[in-house]
Amino acid sequence: MSFRRAAARRWRALKKRIFHRLIDLWPPYLGSGIRVRRLDLAGGVVEVEMKLRWWNRNYVGTHYGGSLYSMCDPFYMLILLEQLGGRFVVWDKSASIRFRKPGRGTVRARFEIAKGEIDEIRTAAMRDGKAEPRFVAKVVDADGQVIAEVEKRVHVKYEKKRKR
Repeated sequence: MSFRRAAARRWRALKKRIFHRLIDLWPPYLGSGIRVRRLDLAGGVVEVEMKLRWWNRNYVGTHYGGSLYSMCDPFYMLILLEQLGGRFVVWDKSASIRFRKPGRGTVRARFEIAKGEIDEIRTAAMRDGKAEPRFVAKVVDADGQVIAEVEKRVHVKYEKKRKR
């Protein structure tokens, strides 16, 4: 392997680690105690968790609903931005959260978009100019019980000539 190729690989790995740490330090996550445990945007997988602390619990002693939603907010969009590339504009279009049971202790969420689904989104956006896929993430407790379900609709637009 050439020196240039090895240096490029090391630089990509460093950028990935820096981005991972910056997400953990992003004020909404830092303030809520949300931690990104796995960040593999190129592989289409992100895992996050949040422990119940005095600063992220509500009046009745369970996880604050805004923090539960916040831990699910950007990841489908980030995965699509990484996977689709520069000719695609990706925005969150709508979201909703349905609380299933009170969240206590550590809660986790996993976000994954399969390669085949990304290919379908790319094809639809290139064919129709846009696509609006829907994703559902489940927030679970330590026992695997569903605490909340977050539904996200993402707007993906294909631009033949990317504006600068």
